[in-house]
Amino acid sequence: MKNILVIGGSYFAGRVFVEELVKESDYSIYVLNRGNRPLNMEGVKEIVSDRNDVERMEGVLPSLDWHAVVDFCAYNATDIENTFYVLPQHSVDHYIYISTTSIYRDTFDLPVKEDYPKLIGPQPELGPASDYAFDKLRAEIEVIEQCKERGIRYTSMRPAIIYGKYNYAPRESYFFDLINQNQIIAIPDNNLALFQFISVWDIARILIMSLGNEKVFDQAFNLSACELISYGRLIEVLKEITQKRIATKTMSINVIDQERIPLPFPLDQHLIYSGTLIQQVLGFEYTPFVEGMKKTYDHYIQNSK
Repeated sequence: MKNILVIGGSYFAGRVFVEELVKESDYSIYVLNRGNRPLNMEGVKEIVSDRNDVERMEGVLPSLDWHAVVDFCAYNATDIENTFYVLPQHSVDHYIYISTTSIYRDTFDLPVKEDYPKLIGPQPELGPASDYAFDKLRAEIEVIEQCKERGIRYTSMRPAIIYGKYNYAPRESYFFDLINQNQIIAIPDNNLALFQFISVWDIARILIMSLGNEKVFDQAFNLSACELISYGRLIEVLKEITQKRIATKTMSINVIDQERIPLPFPLDQHLIYSGTLIQQVLGFEYTPFVEGMKKTYDHYIQNSK
């Protein structure tokens, strides 16, 4: 059995990954998190610790050889430093870090590929989220440095907008709530902002295919389905998957901002990334957006009941 250490793993993408990984017969799965949301999942051993409580980490982390470590919840370089302070006591073959496509600088050269220029500092225009992307970039750099120093193979995965079951961010659920309450959905009158998604199930599949896979060693990959989605296209998909009449109201971006309507996706900016490299390397195909959103909506309805 190959030992897999999942850091995070009780929320959203990490949880779906663990759910899919337990279906495989080759792995012994350990999930390290703070214990706020116990998985209580057969075939999964849970380790309770804050990743930055180094003393406790040293005490609770089993003395095992790790086929792979999959890190879902490092948000800055310190998170990585503290984790690697503990890990040298163990053998680690492969470290997979879940980064983000937000680490790239703005560019007119679209789609954004893995080797495009990265941020050089925080983004104060984003307010409370100003440090998020730059901190994730510095964490990704720290992973590379730590792994090179210790002879560990690494992979950085950079998802675009993630959707699917367990999503705690009010993205697709924002629209599902309005539809099921028969409310009008405001959308921007400028239908040119295009963005891309990846389903949480696709992330799980990619990660499982990547575990200990030399094809992905020492590389970074965008995880982004090729379909370009606008607000107009999103409404079309919502109509198809819900089989409901959806009332919409087009509004200018200024009015949307003034009325503080919490639309979850870009209003006037493209977020377009090339996710083809991981397809070529793994022979992987993304789930069609309609199919993935239908699966997400079905899960939403089941949980609403």
